Amino acid sequence: MKTSILTIAAVVISILAIILAPQLYEALYYEREFSNEMYNEGLYPIAAIITVGAAWAVAAIYYYAINSVSFSRWYHWLLMLIVASLLAPVAFYCHADSLFSDMGYDFTAQLSIFSTVDVGLTAISFIIASFGIRWWSTNCRHTPIPE
Repeated sequence: MKTSILTIAAVVISILAIILAPQLYEALYYEREFSNEMYNEGLYPIAAIITVGAAWAVAAIYYYAINSVSFSRWYHWLLMLIVASLLAPVAFYCHADSLFSDMGYDFTAQLSIFSTVDVGLTAISFIIASFGIRWWSTNCRHTPIPE
């Protein structure tokens, strides 16, 4: 029962993060011209999808694809958290920078700050995903915190 509740809660939180992406990202970082273009081009939901998707994908890889006793320590989980936290912001930065360059804008500094904020959001998303799906892993379900 507890495992189902945690999984449902993780999925609901992740969906809400995608739905409320503009409000969430603008609450954490707002710069008028940059934020207007992010909103007008619909990049906030894309950033949230990349963030949440990378967090869930890396967590699934850790708990189900790797799923090894020799890779089930807290520092292995931390390594995967770092991978997810860097993967999503870099992917979004490349996408947004390409789009803005095509439009003739130079938001390099703003995108760098936005990506730094996104590192934190990706880490939080990875933690949420981890606690949502770890219960069915055969070898890593006790990572990072034992039941």
